[in-house]
Amino acid sequence: MTSPIDTASGGTSVLIDGEPGPRPSEAVKLEGRSPGQLMWIRFKRDRTGVISAYVVGFYFLIGLLAPLVSKLYGKNPYTVYADERPDLFDSAGVPVQPNGGISSEFWFGLEPGNGYDVFTKLIYGIRTSLMISIAVTLVVVVTGILLGVAAGYIGGKTDFAIGRVIDFLLAFPAQLFFIASMPVVVSLFVSPRDETPTYVRVVALILVQWFLGWMSLARILRGTSLTLREREFIEAAKVSGASPWRIIRKEILPNVVTPLLVQSTYLLPSFVTAEAGLSYLGVGIVEPTPDWGQMFSKASTELVMQNDITYMFFPGISMIIFIVAFNLLGDSVRDAFDPKTAR
Repeated sequence: MTSPIDTASGGTSVLIDGEPGPRPSEAVKLEGRSPGQLMWIRFKRDRTGVISAYVVGFYFLIGLLAPLVSKLYGKNPYTVYADERPDLFDSAGVPVQPNGGISSEFWFGLEPGNGYDVFTKLIYGIRTSLMISIAVTLVVVVTGILLGVAAGYIGGKTDFAIGRVIDFLLAFPAQLFFIASMPVVVSLFVSPRDETPTYVRVVALILVQWFLGWMSLARILRGTSLTLREREFIEAAKVSGASPWRIIRKEILPNVVTPLLVQSTYLLPSFVTAEAGLSYLGVGIVEPTPDWGQMFSKASTELVMQNDITYMFFPGISMIIFIVAFNLLGDSVRDAFDPKTAR
């Protein structure tokens, strides 16, 4: 039931099922807008989402510009200050100055032991973790699209085969598989007697996380494609003689953008934490290459825990802020795409 009501601006709105609807002037503005434009309008109204987007963008910018920031700062994450300037450390390798050696010269202090600059190690660690996680997310999204949409639209034996593969892979305990398979994957590229290059570890991290990372997205896209293939516009495309590939490309894919974007915003932070966890356990990125998880591993050693608890502060806070911001961004993107969501 609808009824007119007066608004504060002097215009007239209506009550739709007890809720105030848009004023006529707003309704006119929304006419002719594409779904993407309407989503963008809804997203801009969400302050939490906008702030989270700025925070996430700042992290990506820091990671991208890490070499430039390091150059302007005048230091790099590879200099061993315990050897270069031993006067900054005591006999145990702990910074002499309080709070981990934080000063105007070393903004975030110095790492106990080797004495790396914490600030440059952190920004380069963000760069390393984000680059690996973005690569994993991209290959997972491509795999999920190819297999999920194919299973949902083609159906039959294709759907059955892909579904059984997904069920089989979902039975694997992901974290244990990551830990156990990393040395195996690395050994495929480098002999155990040789030192493993960083790029080999990066490739292994991407492959291992991809192997057990695409199934949830594929299942969601399969369900969406199953629903779409029964719609009238798909039947019309078939009647017009369009090939399956054209139907998938022109009709199915544009309509799975919503779940694809939403799930991608949840996948990337999960891959960041997975990559950091593997490095923390010593099967991911190792020194001297900076990495978030590697910093956590260093912070958990007895030397750091007993003598410099501030070392954990900066990488810990930075990761918490990033994960929370990205998850809030995912919620905002989901709400912006869902016209039934009331914010």
